[in-house]
Amino acid sequence: MPGSAHTWHILRPMRRGATLIELLLVLTVMGLLFAIVLPRFATLADGLAVEEAAQHLIGAHRRARITAILESRAVVLTIAPDSLVIRLGSAGPESWRASGPVADGVALAGGAKQIVFSPVGITTGLSNASFQLTRGGARRTVVVSRLGRARILP
Repeated sequence: MPGSAHTWHILRPMRRGATLIELLLVLTVMGLLFAIVLPRFATLADGLAVEEAAQHLIGAHRRARITAILESRAVVLTIAPDSLVIRLGSAGPESWRASGPVADGVALAGGAKQIVFSPVGITTGLSNASFQLTRGGARRTVVVSRLGRARILP
């Protein structure tokens, strides 16, 4: 095409990069989105951490109950903020240990408590106990019945 070699002088050359105003606009929009979204993620993370801690308590409770039944002897489950421990008998050796809810940043109200399971799996001593788990605005309650059942309340 004749004359097309000179038309590129007329057109504006392509620029590379962004202007300062464009960068500030993008940063402002991103900042607003993060301000809206991050608190919701924190609430979700708190709820998941509390639910996981409650499930760990239920799992430790079931493990201790089954151990008492299978071993045909008394088993003690100690639930503390920093640890979950199962012992064979009141002064017996540890048969199992796991980290407590505080490892996930979840608070356990009331401090350490012991649940004693008879050889048939029924709790003695502390019965109808409840354990309050909280983190941020999330909370769950684990309720233990005298018959050896454990459930999570919202």
